[in-house]
Amino acid sequence: MSAESTPESGIPGESGTSVPSGRAKGRRRKTRSTRRKALLVTAWTAAGIVVLGGTGAGILYFKLNSNLKNVDINQALGTDRPKKVDNGSENILVLGSDTRSGSNKKLGGGTDDGSARSDTAMIVHVYKGHKKASVVSIPRDTLVERPSCTDSQGVTHDAASVVMFNSAYSTGGAACAVKTVESMTGIRMDHYLEVDFSGFEKLIDDLGGVTVTTTKDIKDPDSHLNLSAGTHTLNGKQALGLVRTRHGVGDGSDLGRIQLQQAFIKALVDQVKHIGVLSNPKKLYDLADTATKAVTTDSEIGSVSDLASFANGLKGISSSNMHMVTMPVQYDAANANRVLVDKAKSERVWKALKDDLPIPKAATEGTATGTAKGVVSSG
Repeated sequence: MSAESTPESGIPGESGTSVPSGRAKGRRRKTRSTRRKALLVTAWTAAGIVVLGGTGAGILYFKLNSNLKNVDINQALGTDRPKKVDNGSENILVLGSDTRSGSNKKLGGGTDDGSARSDTAMIVHVYKGHKKASVVSIPRDTLVERPSCTDSQGVTHDAASVVMFNSAYSTGGAACAVKTVESMTGIRMDHYLEVDFSGFEKLIDDLGGVTVTTTKDIKDPDSHLNLSAGTHTLNGKQALGLVRTRHGVGDGSDLGRIQLQQAFIKALVDQVKHIGVLSNPKKLYDLADTATKAVTTDSEIGSVSDLASFANGLKGISSSNMHMVTMPVQYDAANANRVLVDKAKSERVWKALKDDLPIPKAATEGTATGTAKGVVSSG
């Protein structure tokens, strides 16, 4: 079977090299795109803000409610799904697309061709008691078996072999992305959250920026980011540059970028938990307005009241209680731009989540990783 031809991320222009661990240093990675990579776990943070903003009434409530977009995942996928586990835990697929529509076009560049791909994907497992969570990042370049699926418009898409993970979203949208994740993991996704570029940038600006500390200089002309080593309060544009940079630090791989994203998430979660918005009604509303415009959810949390109730159950999770890993993968010997699922180790990750247990350290040891760990931390 041959790999399906799928663009790295849709727009030419970003280039660089990556030297995976154990590979010859002269091996060159393909040209990458200049599309900005929105940190999709911003949807998680946005949901937390809605807890505050969703407590209003009357016209404010209806205004926020009208901002929300949702997808009926249950109707699209039907009953051919993993069994729902009723043990107090929850699994959320947090996803983002590189759609070129609307205000995202000027942020990411390129052409609005009506298509989109999921450039960042994370499975968030919230443990029973909702005090701890594990976050598993799925590399977009992972070669997978994509199952047949029916999208939210009722169109059925055929299964495909040895295709990039992010092709699931570009083929059939949120429903097919969820179906692919459930097929890979054997775990039912209880909820779905997605955020876009413009929403991410505005949310960071509304928060007043996010403070991070960099241990190395980060310079990447492709993401327009230039940070010296030290502590910085990033505005929305800088934050967007940080979470999509590949060439500014590390080995230039998507795996390295995931490490930067995970570090930024922790800084973002810390900042949201300590922000003093309750004493500032305008800031409170602005944040809630931005958050509800930024996210697309599954239909079960598709209203402000439902999303607020859902987020209320997550607000007790601090960054210190978020265990963040990358799905166990190995570099593809046939293509330096792709990774393959390490099935044995991945099964240990999925079993731990199914059993509502911590992910064992051995499940991620010896797998392919980037080289940007420790470069970014909370300020």
